[in-house]
Amino acid sequence: MTLLDVSDIHTYYGESHILEGVSLEIDEGEVVALLGRNGVGKTTTMRSILQLTPPVEGTITFDGEELVGKDTYEVAEAGIGWIPEERRMFTRLSVEENIRAAVPDSQRVPEALETAYETFPILKERSDQRAGDLSGGQQQMLAIARGLVGDNDLLLVDEPSEGLAPQIVTDVGRALMDAAEEIPILLVEQKLGLALDLADRFYVMDHGQIIDEGETSAVSTDDERLRRYLSA
Repeated sequence: MTLLDVSDIHTYYGESHILEGVSLEIDEGEVVALLGRNGVGKTTTMRSILQLTPPVEGTITFDGEELVGKDTYEVAEAGIGWIPEERRMFTRLSVEENIRAAVPDSQRVPEALETAYETFPILKERSDQRAGDLSGGQQQMLAIARGLVGDNDLLLVDEPSEGLAPQIVTDVGRALMDAAEEIPILLVEQKLGLALDLADRFYVMDHGQIIDEGETSAVSTDDERLRRYLSA
């Protein structure tokens, strides 16, 4: 069953036509990777879904409900969570306070904290530390933990491995793989191996358009079909 249906959207930044008829689908229970070079429109696609940069043409339905024209908070209330590349945490709040802020139902806070700390044990050790004082890798763990404990039916994850050490990338990949057992994910990721390990299907973007798609089981990291659109 289709959970998210993005159909022929056109999105602009000022006069710049960024997305030119983008269409994609995410079904219940699957992970979909959105691949492509930097600057081809992947993050803008996520921003369009979230109505942060609303499309001027096309439709976006989530669980049968039209999102275009809604406020971003209404999209969040509908059940779409976002882990942005910039992390966007409350830097002056502690690790624990950041996690608590991601859980609107206070009764779920103990469970949320347990989930976050089981996923990334280092966060428990740093629970009283200000988020702004964490290392880059620890901040990414916190950003992902906040997304995982939220009350979401779909998670948009933008470049989760960006700038991280290999061991932390492994930890992040494991956490997202565990999360994928519970929640569908739309993943933007430059590391092709990680994307193919996590995703069931993929779309490739170039110049604001979807130019290829398929099952991840049918391709590999050596596939010229993909690498030609991912290399600088």
